[in-house]
Amino acid sequence: MKTNIISNIRKATICCLLCALASSVMAQTTPYGWRGPNRNGVYPEKGLLKEWPAEGPQLLWEVADAGKGYSSPLIVENTLYITGMNADGTREILSAYTLDGKKIYTVEYGKPWKDSYPETRTTPSYMDGKLYVISGAGEIVCLNAKDGKQVWYVDGGTTYAHKTGNWGTAESPLVYDDKVIYTPSGSQTTMVALNRKNGKEIWKTTSFGDVGAYVSPLLIEYKGKKQIVGSSAVHIFGVNPDNGEIEWSYKGWGGERGGWSNIAPNSPLFKDGKIFFSHGYDIFAYMLQLSDDLKSATLLWKNTTLDTHHGGYVEVNGVIYGSNHINNGAGNWCAVDWGNGETLYDYAWTGKGKGSIISADNMLYCYDERRGTVALVRPSREKFDIVSSFNITKGEGPHWAHPVIVNGVMYIRHGSALMAYKVK
Repeated sequence: MKTNIISNIRKATICCLLCALASSVMAQTTPYGWRGPNRNGVYPEKGLLKEWPAEGPQLLWEVADAGKGYSSPLIVENTLYITGMNADGTREILSAYTLDGKKIYTVEYGKPWKDSYPETRTTPSYMDGKLYVISGAGEIVCLNAKDGKQVWYVDGGTTYAHKTGNWGTAESPLVYDDKVIYTPSGSQTTMVALNRKNGKEIWKTTSFGDVGAYVSPLLIEYKGKKQIVGSSAVHIFGVNPDNGEIEWSYKGWGGERGGWSNIAPNSPLFKDGKIFFSHGYDIFAYMLQLSDDLKSATLLWKNTTLDTHHGGYVEVNGVIYGSNHINNGAGNWCAVDWGNGETLYDYAWTGKGKGSIISADNMLYCYDERRGTVALVRPSREKFDIVSSFNITKGEGPHWAHPVIVNGVMYIRHGSALMAYKVK
């Protein structure tokens, strides 16, 4: 009897702990959206191919009607969502497809950026049957995932007097608990939280007075405390997610070789109290250490080899992988030690340039922005170890969209074209 009672208590305790953990994870942020579940470019896939056929992985389907854009697709259960532009480029659109490429609906939701490179850049976020997007003009929009109908709309650019750089707003919304996060920057505020059910303001931060960045913020947890890490053009900062207080900021970075100090296009990486970020145009790469109370951040190291333009980076087994920015048309592929910032390699991919990178099942997926070559790369501290590669031939414009891997399928977007490849 005593043994059974103890056993039941243990089972109940374990059950409670698992439920509490699940609730904690769900409360943090939606598991769907920009660059995977943790916004770090690493997808939790297993059993993927370790080598592709010479012609590339099997093409399952392709469409040419996604609308021009640089955003990535979002896959939720049996539906794929992707943003683009309508035929005359006057409105941003969201399209829903079945997972065999049949279009379910297309809806217009906002205004694109009006100047250079207006193509859509917001990857939708999803929570509880709703989709959240931010237009190039800074409009935050909530849509019903089932039919695309608008639930609420906030003209964030006008309401919060956003101040953008040369390419408008390029933010994928952070959605967690009851909040949608938007980073307008400018003189009024730096970051705001809107109620995800009705769009009403919950809080707004003080203002740095900066121009906005092109960074999608992330939610972190360290020493039992949560914080939003975001960026303006010249500050990276941490915000209390409950009240909008800016708890620390760091601006010891900028263009040191005549580069642009007001460019910040890449979401940071977070691991074990450390925050890594890198932005092109000779801004280079930085590792910060958070204090235990998340009230300050200090510089651990700086690396002048990795200088990522807008293709992101990933951390795999203690190494940061990504490409650098030599100029707008060229860049090498690099590996940097997470712990000390040492450059492990700096590789010129013959005939190719810089690009975007993700990781899954302990492999790297690198997408060259110049020629559209997609490479399967084995992580290594010694060399850029290409196992297989193939070329994307459909679509138009630069190959700037980041790949996505979900349920053994790799999705590649090039302009209006969207392709699905079997990689498992």
